[in-house]
Parts: sequence; C-alpha cells; structure tokens
Amino acid sequence: MREVVFDTETTGLDPAAGHRVVEIGCVELLNHMPTGETRQWYLNPQRDMPEEAFRVHGLSEEFLADKPIFAVVADDFLEFVGGAVLIAHNASFDMRFINAELAALDRPNLPQDRMLDTIAIARRKIPGAQYSLDALCRRFDIDLSAREKHGALLDAELLAEVYLELLGGRQPGLVLASEAKGSTSPQPADRHARTPRAHAASAEEEAIHQVFVAKMKDPIWDK
Repeated sequence: MREVVFDTETTGLDPAAGHRVVEIGCVELLNHMPTGETRQWYLNPQRDMPEEAFRVHGLSEEFLADKPIFAVVADDFLEFVGGAVLIAHNASFDMRFINAELAALDRPNLPQDRMLDTIAIARRKIPGAQYSLDALCRRFDIDLSAREKHGALLDAELLAEVYLELLGGRQPGLVLASEAKGSTSPQPADRHARTPRAHAASAEEEAIHQVFVAKMKDPIWDK
C-alpha cells in the first residue's frame, strides 16, 4: 500500500481570499514504512507575503521571487502522489489549498476519499490529548530540534513519524522473538531421552477383554 504524507505552507488561511501555496513537501510510505523518497517544491505565489504568514514559515517574497509558479510543478506533484492515500495534519486545510491551485488550472480536484487526517486519528487513539504536531512529536519522543519554523518538507517528515506511531509503532507487524534478540535462526530446544514404555496388554488384561467381548452381540473381534 502506497501512501504520501504531505504538508503545505501558504500566504494565509483561505484560498478563497486569494491566498496561495508557497511550499509543498511530500514523504512516500510503502506498507506504512518510509521509502526515503521525498519531494519539495517552493512556489512563487505571485502576490505579497503577509507578515503573519512570514512569521510562521520564514519564506519571504524575495526568497520566492525566482521560484516556479504552481502551474510549472503541477504535473510533477500529481505524478509523485499518483493514486496514493494522502495523509496530512488538519488535512482539510492542505487539501483545500491544493485543490484551489488545481482548480485555477482547470485540473480535477484530488478526491476527499483519498485523504487521511492525522488529527482525527490522534483523537480516536488518544482522546483528551493535545493534537498539534509539536505536541504529538513530544508525546512520541520525536526529535524537534530542527524545527525552528514551519517548513512543509520537515513537517511532512515529522508527521510521517507521528503517523506510524499512531498506527502502533515505527516497526509495524509481528517480530519473532529470535529476531528481537538478534538471533539469525531458531535454536532447537534441548531434548531428553525417555525410557520406552511397555504397550502390550498383560495376561490379566487379555482375560478381562475376552470376557467383555463374549457379552457383545456379533463383535468385530470374531470376524
């Protein structure tokens, strides 16, 4: 099963108000394990960068000025996500922005039924907890030292670790005890020889059996 954990950075909170995507980060999982394949795109939003957004991700108008617009990277993005399940934190936010960018190019939306929201998963798994990405990383002892500001690829990498922890750990599936102990092959148990037990019936048991058979009607022993 192929999944893509992704995150976006934007110029604001609402694409309907003219806000745009400025960074996309993706991390590929195969059977719930990272493959090492990632993608990152910085995007020129073709508009100003509000101070509130800049304080969140640190991406300035100057930095983004020579970056491609979404139309240039759209095919690369869609090719990478392919038909994978899409996993995001507060996924409706990211999907709304991505689909707004696609709609502006007259491209089909990414369907909502391909989306998994890690906040919803966390609420089911650990009710009453704090559900921010930072809080979940601290809960699962995931290193946050590189996260001075929000960044789409870094946050997607952190979220991939959180997602695997929410599924039950970073090594899904059963682990044989011999593997857990570092053994390369099962070791045979020590065997102890036992004295053979006599199985033949005694003369007394034979006599009792003959009396029992004589009481039976048409016993098979007489055939």
